[in-house]
Amino acid sequence: MEGVALSIGGSEWVIIAFVAIVMLLGADRLPGAARRLGRLAGEYGRARDEIRGHAEGMRNMRPAGPVATESEKLDEMARTLGLSRDGRTDEEMRRLIADSVGGDARRRDGQGR
Repeated sequence: MEGVALSIGGSEWVIIAFVAIVMLLGADRLPGAARRLGRLAGEYGRARDEIRGHAEGMRNMRPAGPVATESEKLDEMARTLGLSRDGRTDEEMRRLIADSVGGDARRRDGQGR
């Protein structure tokens, strides 16, 4: 028997895991556990799709038309993000827009040091 190596592949591990689960849970509780696992997988899929949809929407955000000045560009970005100017300066609007998209715009363009 020396030199004999046990080689357990992927499908064997699945069978061993299934038998272990049946032994731990019992045959009567296995259907309920499978239903819960199915619900969790469904919720995960829905959440993943929702996040992907939001990310895709953020990627596709573009100004409605051409803008001539920096101030118009800020106004258009604020409108797209649902922000209000309310008498703010351009610099305040830049900070507000950067905060709403989750980053510091000045650091990205090299001005934040």
